[in-house]
Amino acid sequence: MSIPAAGLPIRSPTPTAERMRLHRRRRRFKRRLVRIEIDPSEVDGLVQRGYLDPKERDDLCAIEQAANGFFSDALMMA
Repeated sequence: MSIPAAGLPIRSPTPTAERMRLHRRRRRFKRRLVRIEIDPSEVDGLVQRGYLDPKERDDLCAIEQAANGFFSDALMMA
């Protein structure tokens, strides 16, 4: 914890508070959160198309960002 100029400690948000903050942000921007299954051949496709670095093929956050980029690009071209 750090102490700001007012002298009160700054606390890190709890996981629950962070989830709620993200939920409110998504709602404000009318975004939806969906879960998808991606099999290894689809991960290979993300790598081949340049959305995912080959070294990050086991990193779930990197795969999520790559899939988001792919979907955004695919839908904007349609």
